[in-house]
Amino acid sequence: MTHILAPGEVERHLRARRDTGRGLLMPYITGGITPGWTRYLKAFAAAGADAIEVGLPFSDPTLDGVTIQQASNAALARGASTRRILADLAEVRDLGVPLVASTYYNLVLHDGPEAFCAALRRAGVGGLIVPDLPVHEADELTDVAAAGIELALLASPSTPQPRLAEISRRSRGFVYAVSVMGTTGERADLAASAAELTARIKRGTDRPVLLGFGISTPDQAREAGRYADGVVVGAAVMRRVLDGAGPDDLLAFLATLRRALDQE
Repeated sequence: MTHILAPGEVERHLRARRDTGRGLLMPYITGGITPGWTRYLKAFAAAGADAIEVGLPFSDPTLDGVTIQQASNAALARGASTRRILADLAEVRDLGVPLVASTYYNLVLHDGPEAFCAALRRAGVGGLIVPDLPVHEADELTDVAAAGIELALLASPSTPQPRLAEISRRSRGFVYAVSVMGTTGERADLAASAAELTARIKRGTDRPVLLGFGISTPDQAREAGRYADGVVVGAAVMRRVLDGAGPDDLLAFLATLRRALDQE
């Protein structure tokens, strides 16, 4: 059975690794995307991931680009559900890195925040990302999550400084810096706004800052590592999975990002 993390363990884990000078790597996988999909988790950990984001697919996403939408649709067509994905996770032996779930607030509200967070903990998940939950509406979930699930909040280039300070203060685990105003997806270049956003966040918190949305190549990961404490890589991973790449293929790809971050 999966090791159940102690409260606060996601942030402690990321801080400890960051404080050694290591650039943090958090790849993403859509839960239920293929038969035996949890084998990807083991490959991610073997490639040097510091945390793994597991998407709980939702039929009406707002921030997901084409690739993640396709992955979610494929998982749902296979019969994936929050209950089944968490049951799969509960059978995964300790990976050595924390799991962070991500989904939309509709799924949280379906069972209620308390029951939802309790189910995450039973499955060995320690963190949660809810991209459509603004900080000023997060009280109910943050209160419940404080009992064991670390809710990481999102900050974008357009977030005004007072709200950015509140996001940094109330976020747990890490702060998720969104590099662009837009949806997830691979991009040719790292957005120019990424450096300024991460600098603004870091002025107000020592919590780890992970940069996501559009990081697709080793060069982009290396550049992002100059500003942020680490990177989130989603669409670039899921495009390969949708194209038929297996766990060993993803291990090889993520290992190139790991090397790039280690060189920074």
